[in-house]
Amino acid sequence: MAALNLLQAVNDALRTEMRRDPRVVVLGEDVGRFGGVFRATAGLQAEFGEERVVDTPLAEGGIVGAALGMALQGLRPVPEIQFADFAFPAFDQILSEVAKYRYRSGGQFACPLVIRMPYGGGIHGGHYHSQSPEAHFIHTAGLKVVVPATPRDAKGLLLAAIRDPDPVVFLEPKRVYRAARGEVPEGDEALPLGQAVVTRPGTQVTVVAWGAMWHEADRAAREAAAEGIDCEVIDLRSLQPLDLDTLVASVDRTGRLVVVHEAPRTCGFGAELVALTQERCFLRLEAPAVRVTGFDTPFPYTLENEYLPRAPRILDAIRRTVRF
Repeated sequence: MAALNLLQAVNDALRTEMRRDPRVVVLGEDVGRFGGVFRATAGLQAEFGEERVVDTPLAEGGIVGAALGMALQGLRPVPEIQFADFAFPAFDQILSEVAKYRYRSGGQFACPLVIRMPYGGGIHGGHYHSQSPEAHFIHTAGLKVVVPATPRDAKGLLLAAIRDPDPVVFLEPKRVYRAARGEVPEGDEALPLGQAVVTRPGTQVTVVAWGAMWHEADRAAREAAAEGIDCEVIDLRSLQPLDLDTLVASVDRTGRLVVVHEAPRTCGFGAELVALTQERCFLRLEAPAVRVTGFDTPFPYTLENEYLPRAPRILDAIRRTVRF
């Protein structure tokens, strides 16, 4: 085991898989000589060379299009979008081509690639460097969407994503790139996609989050415990495929649900989680489900702390649903 932060765990996963599988190729803006804007790919070009760690032009559509061609020719490309906000110029390639290739080819061609994207707020990046676009990708059939919250999950899920036969959007919560630290197994430990984890067992209310918001939810649950409220906290980790069984089993036990995400409220993934649970747990619910989210505005620069669902807002929602 090694003590790593989340950023180091991503680097470790890429290095581990590139050593194991010569088909793995990394490409993106400044990922090579510079090592990426967040240094996630630092040292990879020095070890694996310019043919496997490729600096590209500032053209996200070209980056994803090139990765698509590589995947169809038998490689395992891992393109980086420097910020998730910059994925929108590549939407045609991602939504119309990458996500649909298995379908349009009648299963003759798979598209095994992982699109890495630092996402979310908390670094004073303003509205062009702080968005949480997971709902766009979850809504697109053919894509898997993974969001780690801890270093161990970042490494294990990234290894599994690179080995997956279908395209994966891998969203990395940049606010906790260096803040989240933990023990990470050395070598190869892939974690299966599509499995949530109950990080804090409880009996009174289920609190669901992912990415950086899991850390806020965990903090709120610990503060709630000091008030005598017993929260069960779930880190979804994989948004598509979704581990609905774990979510439903938890809400069946607690009778209450609080969903936390930093994306805007309207049509956010929290709305889908609320719908799915009420369809299956309606007679077990003791209170209406509550969403604690970002607001329906562009991401602000000066009011970032007010926009993000910090622990105090989550704790207030927990209190309200328990006292309903």
